[in-house]
Amino acid sequence: MTTPHVRLGVIGAGFVGRALVQMLDDDSRQVALVDGATATLELVGVAVRDLTTVREGVDSSLLTDDPLSLAARDDVDILVELAGGIEPARTWIETALRRGASVVTANKTLMADCGTELAQLAHENGADLLYEASVAGGIPIIRALRTSLAGEKINRVMGIVNGTTNFILSQMTSEGRDYADALKEAQALGYAEADPTADVEAFDAAAKVQILSSLAIGTALHGEPILREGISKVRSVDVDYARRAGYVIKLIGVVERVGEHGLSRRTHPALIPIDHPLAAVHGAMNAVFIEGDRSGPLMWLGQGAGGEPTASAVLGDVLHAARNRVNGRHDVPFTVDDRLLSVDSGDLSSVFYLSIDVRDEPGVLAQVAGVFGRHNVSIQSMEQSGFGQEARLSFLTHVALTRDVTATLHELDLLVSVDSIGACIRVIDGGGA
Repeated sequence: MTTPHVRLGVIGAGFVGRALVQMLDDDSRQVALVDGATATLELVGVAVRDLTTVREGVDSSLLTDDPLSLAARDDVDILVELAGGIEPARTWIETALRRGASVVTANKTLMADCGTELAQLAHENGADLLYEASVAGGIPIIRALRTSLAGEKINRVMGIVNGTTNFILSQMTSEGRDYADALKEAQALGYAEADPTADVEAFDAAAKVQILSSLAIGTALHGEPILREGISKVRSVDVDYARRAGYVIKLIGVVERVGEHGLSRRTHPALIPIDHPLAAVHGAMNAVFIEGDRSGPLMWLGQGAGGEPTASAVLGDVLHAARNRVNGRHDVPFTVDDRLLSVDSGDLSSVFYLSIDVRDEPGVLAQVAGVFGRHNVSIQSMEQSGFGQEARLSFLTHVALTRDVTATLHELDLLVSVDSIGACIRVIDGGGA
């Protein structure tokens, strides 16, 4: 029997694109690739920005600087989009889908912004839209949610889904670096961009939360805002306090059910108990922790970025799309649960860590405690440090409503005796994240 033939086009030949091309060309893996795809795979084109740049491992005869034409080619059965961004990536993907070609992408920004519309377009044209590599690099979390856990009711997904911020916070924890030094180290090693805003202010993590939410809970992908707090305000003193109290600070993304049809989606720093599995995720690693109704807690750990890990996830999607194509089928888009309503963040409750800098004068502590009391925020523990004219007060609260904590900080900021408001970080035990 003749082995079917599936042809691929790739847009983007950066770290991930080159790694994918090399995997496809690896002689030692050809039997495994044919078995996985139930077809032979042929790379017929690679779109790049600059044809004059030499790209090791990529046949120059395959290169083109016209990605739209590659997406429109009739002999491209699967288009792999690795360029990123909203436009023109969306146009390329829509062009391929409209003619019935399947699409594999690692584009988290695009999928978070308009994934529902693109998935419907794929379905209408009998094609696949697969995006495993858009969340957590090489960790196969999307496939797990779509297949292994498809029948499970997921109550909460909580993950470390940005390697840059995890590296920075790990350096602050293990090496005692302050934020600025840890960021410089991340940039020197290539973990952080020259402009790190997307990572450190949690835009990247928020897009991944959007995608995880759609698969775990059933929300639409069309750019709804995610509550977002970055790590740029986390100080070394906060990390030190967390360590003494038995916690580590991590930037986490959270998707969780609130009641029957309520939903909270957010990304923010959190104090995580040192015995929680996520606390042991160091460096640029990623992890996703899932709490199912019947499965209980489950966790996936792996490389969250990098050319080869991400290309491995892309290749898995390519093989899946090829199998579907050979069998004349495609994956049905995820179902959107229209009953779900976002819960106001002020209505969420948690234990909080708070720090403020105050004048070291008689009566200040009583003033501060009075503000907490007026807003129904109960203090679990308090630590005072500092010398001379200034002192730092660090608090752990009991479980409190976010709106009450916000009101407390607002009034504290108005006190003459308070020099500055420091951190306000959620704690993931004692009432949620």
